[in-house]
Amino acid sequence: MAQRILSDTANLSVGQFMIVAALGIVLWFIAAILLRLVGPLGAFDGINRALLYLAIVPGTVPFVFLIRWAAGLKKTQTALGCALVTGAALISDGLAFAYWPTLYGSTQEHIMAASAAVLWGGGVAILLGFLFNRSS
Repeated sequence: MAQRILSDTANLSVGQFMIVAALGIVLWFIAAILLRLVGPLGAFDGINRALLYLAIVPGTVPFVFLIRWAAGLKKTQTALGCALVTGAALISDGLAFAYWPTLYGSTQEHIMAASAAVLWGGGVAILLGFLFNRSS
């Protein structure tokens, strides 16, 4: 199974790659801004953090299909597309966390919680990419 996924998805065009990478940066930025906005509302406090993490799972599903549609990916390229989007998003997250942490919030606790939520979302996106990767 893994061999087939790799052989079917190894051929993204340069255009597809660029679209997927750009989407990763844009989606990361939107997520960072949303997390900055919901943090002061208590999204990272107590049970709300677990609810936020749970909400990220179904909230990510439409973006899997957006990625596939925007980049013109085959169904068998879904896992690769989601992994590349996540890679671009995590590179952006790492740079922002190191050089522009106030993007995520005004307190160290909020900054850390928002960045952790981005990491969680990235993992969810990769997992969903594999779940929606289809050969038919």
